[in-house]
Amino acid sequence: MAVEIRFTAASVARVRFAVSPLGETVLALRILLGTGGHAVHRPWVRGARPLIADERELPLLRALVAGPMPSFLFPVPQERLPSMARELELLRATEEPFFRREYGAVLGMPVEEVPEPATVLPRLAQALHRCHELLIAPQWGRMRAVLEADVARRALTLVDGGVQALFAELHRDIAWDGGQLVVHGRRTSHAVYTVDTGGQGLVLLPSVFNWPNVGVDKSPVAAASIRYPAVGVGLLWEPPPPALAGLAPVLGHTRTALLAALAEPRTTAALAARLGITPSAVSQHLGALRGAGLVSTQRKGRTALHLRTERADHLLGSSAP
Repeated sequence: MAVEIRFTAASVARVRFAVSPLGETVLALRILLGTGGHAVHRPWVRGARPLIADERELPLLRALVAGPMPSFLFPVPQERLPSMARELELLRATEEPFFRREYGAVLGMPVEEVPEPATVLPRLAQALHRCHELLIAPQWGRMRAVLEADVARRALTLVDGGVQALFAELHRDIAWDGGQLVVHGRRTSHAVYTVDTGGQGLVLLPSVFNWPNVGVDKSPVAAASIRYPAVGVGLLWEPPPPALAGLAPVLGHTRTALLAALAEPRTTAALAARLGITPSAVSQHLGALRGAGLVSTQRKGRTALHLRTERADHLLGSSAP
């Protein structure tokens, strides 16, 4: 099924980015309880699945995430980086008619038989909070670095090339076509579903656990939204490079890990995603390494590429070219 998102001049001007800890929690649960996810997530799945084995609301969570998911699980963030608590407030505040329609559609029951939202939503919010603390919070530093680095990259594209350039590189299934955005589905159905932004704009949400797919909210109550796969997800679950016993106590684990990662040229954002730290922290450490003659930096336009020097190769015990 293809989805057409229709824009007005006002809604084009209201395209923005956000990161959603609630959305990542729901999508992580979908992998664990339903689809199994892409192979890139398997190292995480092996460690995460036992963590929720004793969750008392697993039947409710499985019913809502194992197949088509209700839109009320994905309230559109009102800010770029909301807290989990703030997003759960939006979930609890889901309006009753919308809740009944979405819940009934997903579980295949008449609207009049849907349980009261005042009964379901508090239980659901509490369960999602517990799952977030077990599954997402321990990884959130690294995940957030990947997601924010992706937003920074897309923002530069938007500044340099405008909306059309932004959508052109967002995902192969997304195309900008004369005032509307077309998201092509992977299924065989030729049906087309239309979403009207209604002047509310569009929120683009980079995602770790929706990787490598695109997700579109087909029933928006405010702004339309698209979840797209963030760049750098494949690096998240790789074991960190081993800190060499002799060098790490001198340089520190972070700077040693930076040198190990710089066997090939990398940008500041890519290094931040790989190490799970902020770009500003990477820049600070690179400055110290550059001052010691261990890293060289070349700039091309807005992008800086970093590479370790021959001196660093010798320190790491590798064979310098």
